[in-house]
Amino acid sequence: MKPSIIKAGISTTVTAAVTATLAGFFPGTATAVPDLPDMARQLAGRTVFLDPGHQGSNHDEDLARQVDNGRGGTKDCQTTGMTSVNGVPEHTINWNVAQLIKTSLESLGARVVLSRQDDSGWGGCIDERARAANDSGAAVAVSIHADSAPAAFRGFHLIVPQLPVPDAKVHQVQSGPGLAATKSVRDAYLQAGFPAATYAGVQDGLQTRSDIAGPALTAVPNVFIEMGNGANAEDAALLESPDGQLKHAVAITTGLVSYLLGAPPAASGSAADQSASVPGQAVPAQSAPNADGSTPNDTAPSAPSGTPPGPQAQPLQGMSPGLRSAPGTQPMPGTQASPGTQASPRAETIPGNQPTPNNPATPGTYALPGTQSTPNSLESDASPLGVLATTVLELLTPLARTLGMDDTAITAELINLAYALAGRLFAPAR
Repeated sequence: MKPSIIKAGISTTVTAAVTATLAGFFPGTATAVPDLPDMARQLAGRTVFLDPGHQGSNHDEDLARQVDNGRGGTKDCQTTGMTSVNGVPEHTINWNVAQLIKTSLESLGARVVLSRQDDSGWGGCIDERARAANDSGAAVAVSIHADSAPAAFRGFHLIVPQLPVPDAKVHQVQSGPGLAATKSVRDAYLQAGFPAATYAGVQDGLQTRSDIAGPALTAVPNVFIEMGNGANAEDAALLESPDGQLKHAVAITTGLVSYLLGAPPAASGSAADQSASVPGQAVPAQSAPNADGSTPNDTAPSAPSGTPPGPQAQPLQGMSPGLRSAPGTQPMPGTQASPGTQASPRAETIPGNQPTPNNPATPGTYALPGTQSTPNSLESDASPLGVLATTVLELLTPLARTLGMDDTAITAELINLAYALAGRLFAPAR
């Protein structure tokens, strides 16, 4: 039984690109096509503030200038960030991941505000980024970072503020919805197969800190993610490579969407739901407010406490040399991609593809096993973009399920998003 695209106007090459992955990827029989909400309106009216940590080197700002730390003291305006084991600066890793998250969120109808507009110049002090987030009207703010610890240790973690926070509003927000948003991203990371760090007091992927100013200055739910240890070879391979950055971006997006839609990440295997706040302090149950807020990007080095490195990530077949797959993803069999090919940045229009004619089925859905395919639906898109889009679509499956797309159908907008993300990966160096 083979799936077929049944959306009028979707090209046959896109059909073939997703057929190879989804045939057998969703076991079971489709008995009915659900009436799914328009994917492009899922987050309509919601704003997300993205803070790609640190800044480029083309500036003459004084990083040591003292600014408010949110706890009655001061700290350095900004830091340079780490450099990964293979020489990639953290600010570039953060920027690339943020761009992929932005593409994903905007495809769902969200408005995305960035703390900095490029990866070359100045990005603002930590207090200025928090203020920008607070003024943005964001429902959630995300500060994107990568850690630097001894090379023996690996894994992601999320930083939460030590409570109480002096500002009463910040305390209320970060002890309730901020913690909920953080745990949602934590769970999405675990379910994507990323290992949680256990060094420097991290428990269940959460680390409580009083020396990070961002969460103590942010008056909207704040997620502060350290995606991995740039000094560890396995973590660095994912942080540095385009497909590794995509896997981080998809996990962060899935966690954010889960939080904003009030649904748990659609998979199993999350860590024990232990509070990362100060012992004995209650964490009020609150829903995600549509308030204003942010998260800056200051991260201090962490002292390890002893965790062996995790398993080696395996290369992902069918992708350009040097691209590696994150834990928990399956390789695409029988495909090849040639590096260096550029693609249209927008997924809605795929050059050279013609709409599928005479398609009588319901528009807007991708029918899964148990449905009859149309004659032209199995033509193969062997282009590098098509191959990569197929792999990207597989990575987007947890997000699809969070959006209510179960094993019976997947909307064509998700296929378009896969092409948009694949096109961004093929874009010139950012």
